[in-house]
Amino acid sequence: MRRCLELAKNGLGTTYPNPLVGSVIVCDGKIIGEGWHKKSGEAHAEVNAVNSVKDQTLLKKATIYVSLEPCSHYGKTPPCCDLILKNEIPNVVIGTVDPNVKVAGNGIKKLIEAGKNVLVGVLEAECVALNKRFFTFHNKKRPYVILKWAESQDGFIAPLTSRPFDKFKADLDQDDIKNKKPVWITNEFSRQLVHKWRSEEQAILVGTNTVIDDNPKLNVRDWTGNNPIRIVLDQNNRIPKASHIFDGQVKTIIFSNSSTAINEENTTFERIDFKQNIAKQILNVLFKHQIQSVIIEGGSQTLQTFIDENLWDEARVFIGNLRLETGIKAPVLALTKTENYSIENDILIISRNYD
Repeated sequence: MRRCLELAKNGLGTTYPNPLVGSVIVCDGKIIGEGWHKKSGEAHAEVNAVNSVKDQTLLKKATIYVSLEPCSHYGKTPPCCDLILKNEIPNVVIGTVDPNVKVAGNGIKKLIEAGKNVLVGVLEAECVALNKRFFTFHNKKRPYVILKWAESQDGFIAPLTSRPFDKFKADLDQDDIKNKKPVWITNEFSRQLVHKWRSEEQAILVGTNTVIDDNPKLNVRDWTGNNPIRIVLDQNNRIPKASHIFDGQVKTIIFSNSSTAINEENTTFERIDFKQNIAKQILNVLFKHQIQSVIIEGGSQTLQTFIDENLWDEARVFIGNLRLETGIKAPVLALTKTENYSIENDILIISRNYD
C-alpha cells in the first residue's frame, strides 16, 4: 500500500477532478504490475496496473492493492470493479472508501458479492491524507483551501505603494500596466517552490489590490505543470483591462458586484454580495465550478477574510530575510500544528486547520 501511495503522488496536479490513485499487483510475494491514474479521462490506476502485467495468467492467483476504492460506475472510463472481475483477481486490498456518492462503498459491495476476498482500511489515514483535496470537496462541499503569503521579519507582506489605478482608470496605458513588477520578500528557491505548488492545485485566488499593484500572471513559470484556474476578486471592476488576468490564456473567474459584466473568452464573471460571508460565497461558487482546491496568494485583506470566516485548511507562510520597516501588514493568524522548514535564508511555516 505504501507503494500505491508513492505511485499515486505522480498524478498530483493532473488528475482533477479525479482523485490520486495508485495500484500494485502482487503474486507469490512479488510485484508483477503497478500503475497510477495520470489524467482525467484516461485509464485509472487499476487498468494501468493490470495492463503492465506481462504474464496475465498470474492475475487469477494475485492480489491487487489500490489506495482508493475501485469505481463501480461508468464515467469517462468503464468501472474498475468490472476489470477486476473480468481478470478473476481473487484478492483485493483497499486503502480507503471513496467519498464520492457515485462510488461510496458500492465498489466494495460489488466485489464482495462476487466472492472476492476484500480487505479495506490498510494505511487508511495516509490514503485519506493523500486525497485531502478530493475528500474535502466531497465531504465539505467546497474546495480544499490553502493560504499562502510571504512576510518580512517585521511582519509586512509588501511596502506601501502609491497605486496609479482607481475605479476611474480602467483603460490606462498598457505599457504602464505591464511594466509593473512585484517586490520580492523571499529568495528564488522559495519562489520556485510556490510555482511548484501552483502546478499542484486546481485554482489560484487573489484580491483586487494584488492584481492592481503587481499585475501578476498567476501561472506556472519556474516549474513544469498545468497552470491553475485564476480566481480574482474585483468588486467594483477596478482592474485595468490590459492586465494579464484578462489575456484569455487561462480559465479565469472574476468575482464582481456587477450584474452587467460580460463573459469573455476563457473569462467568466460571477456575482456575489461583498457585504457578508464573502469567503463562503466564493467557495460555494468554486464548488459549482467543480474546483477541488484553491491556493490563496493575496492580498492581506483577502487572506484575512478566509481566516476570519475560518474557511481554510492549510497555511503556508514564508518569512523572508529582510525588514521593510513599514508597509502592508501581514494577515493575523494563530499558527498551530506547525511544521518549520529552512529554504536557505527563508523560513517556511506550514500550519494545518484540521486533525
